[in-house]
Amino acid sequence: MRIDLHTHSSASDGTYSPADVVRLAAADPARLDVLALTDHDSMSGWAEAAQAAERQAITLVPGMEISTKHAGAGVHVLGYLLDPGYPPLAAELERILAAREGRLSTMLAQLQTAGVTISEDDVRRQVGESPAIGRPHIADAMVAKGFAANRGEAFTDWLNAGRPGHVARYATPTATMIRLITAAGGAAVIAHPWGHGSRRVLDAETLASFRAAGLTGLEVEHQDHGPADRSSLRALASELDLVITGSSDFHGLGKVDHELGCNLTDEDQYARLLAAAAANAATSGRDVLSATVP
Repeated sequence: MRIDLHTHSSASDGTYSPADVVRLAAADPARLDVLALTDHDSMSGWAEAAQAAERQAITLVPGMEISTKHAGAGVHVLGYLLDPGYPPLAAELERILAAREGRLSTMLAQLQTAGVTISEDDVRRQVGESPAIGRPHIADAMVAKGFAANRGEAFTDWLNAGRPGHVARYATPTATMIRLITAAGGAAVIAHPWGHGSRRVLDAETLASFRAAGLTGLEVEHQDHGPADRSSLRALASELDLVITGSSDFHGLGKVDHELGCNLTDEDQYARLLAAAAANAATSGRDVLSATVP
């Protein structure tokens, strides 16, 4: 069974529609049996993806990737099979999305001061119908206007921390979000834990504290992790009795070297993830949200 548990569509910062992500996942060369759609801070692509999954005879796991912060560093948490109607979670997601929207004008003003003139309309043309406006959309606008060759260059030169266009925004404390996902009947997994800036704050002691808060797993098999990191993270996950997941972090044309199915989750680990979500739903009294099986 081929299982990819982290992908993005145009419902956040991917370049393909939810239906097209599912279609590509079911076709060669990916040939996935199970796909999780995990757009940033939003479940708006779930319905379209579920309809496509039925047509393509592929199992869809509804999820999202949520922005959090711990000890000053950004930590992304994947929430699977969570009930988006759980009021405390819904309120926190609304706050996160509002923060995304709120920093846009400041970022554009700072970029203009630095000589990069793009308008809010330029950015919104890249956003489309996504409720989650993010730096990738600004990067795409910069590429369209000729200020950068690609997303990677836009981030490196303009949008990363310490660069002219960077503006910090609100993010939920990591432990708080793990508790919210668990209380919403879902399973929380830390995305690419030793990638980006989260490595310095995610040591064994911290991960153990997150496990106590309800953390279900670690995304070990990811393009941001080399062989040595994967080995160390597997050992940590085993020590803490955490589920080990693998995924592509597919963004379509927006991220190179993240093709669907480039990293996979073992079938037994997938079964553990589903069981953890079901147990959390039963404990919390929330509706059990299940994977969409054709």
